[in-house]
Amino acid sequence: MRTIQLGTSSLEVPVIAVGCMRINSLEKAEAERFVQTSLEAGANFFDHADIYGGGACEEIFADAIHMNDDIREKIVLQSKCGIRKGAFDFSKDHILNSVDGILKRLKTDYLDILLLHRPDALVEPEEVAEAFDKLESAGKVRHFGVSNQKPMQIELLKKHVKQPLVANQLQLSITNANMISNGINVNMENESAIDRDGSILDYCRLNDITVQPWSPFQYGFFKGVFLDNEEFPELNAKIDEVAKKYEVSNTTIAIAWLLRHPARMQPVTGTMNVARLLDCVKAGDIHLTREEWYEIYRAAGNILP
Repeated sequence: MRTIQLGTSSLEVPVIAVGCMRINSLEKAEAERFVQTSLEAGANFFDHADIYGGGACEEIFADAIHMNDDIREKIVLQSKCGIRKGAFDFSKDHILNSVDGILKRLKTDYLDILLLHRPDALVEPEEVAEAFDKLESAGKVRHFGVSNQKPMQIELLKKHVKQPLVANQLQLSITNANMISNGINVNMENESAIDRDGSILDYCRLNDITVQPWSPFQYGFFKGVFLDNEEFPELNAKIDEVAKKYEVSNTTIAIAWLLRHPARMQPVTGTMNVARLLDCVKAGDIHLTREEWYEIYRAAGNILP
């Protein structure tokens, strides 16, 4: 699979990240098949979080991949921490304890990347810095990043954190594209012109932070998928038209739309369907034309000023 450099790190990673949030919905044999298919397709970057399945997803993954030293060196593991019941928590103790739990469940000595999951209003950057330093010096985490954070939140962390923040996982899809639309609708008095994220897309490009779009097929906040959805007839007609041209599925085109953006994004899949995962992988070989990209964008109801 085509690869990109993850942020400013030395990691060359697949353009598709395999999200494991729903792996606990699979039987043991299904999980093994899913993971093995991912590896055979070159999709060896696996995204986790300590809250997925209450930690069970990490355990199921480790068992499914038959984790050992040889396997570990062939994959890239990313996990997230900072969400606990009823609160967000970026305290030093919580980060350190979370990582120890993650490593135990994944049956590994280290994470390639640790992301802070959702912004903690009570964050003390000095504590985050202490936690990152301790994790790095102990060899437990090699690279660090964030999730769902805007520029000034990242800048606040960077005031104390010495490690480069290499990734920012953000919700982004054809139908959830405000971070793109507000950049198109500059100086306009319409809904799309509202900047809800502090120009995070431009910020990440300026600072070489890899954007990892999550829920690339969802509309709204987990309202459902837009593909083959009667609520989006024009969008699906256009996607199907482009898919027919490239002889791929609509799933492939939805991911290819994100990959066409010059920010060098790394979409995070969420499917546990092997065929759909392989369709996502195929997107790495599709390069939409500028016209196709904008046609799909407008078919989703986005208006050019």
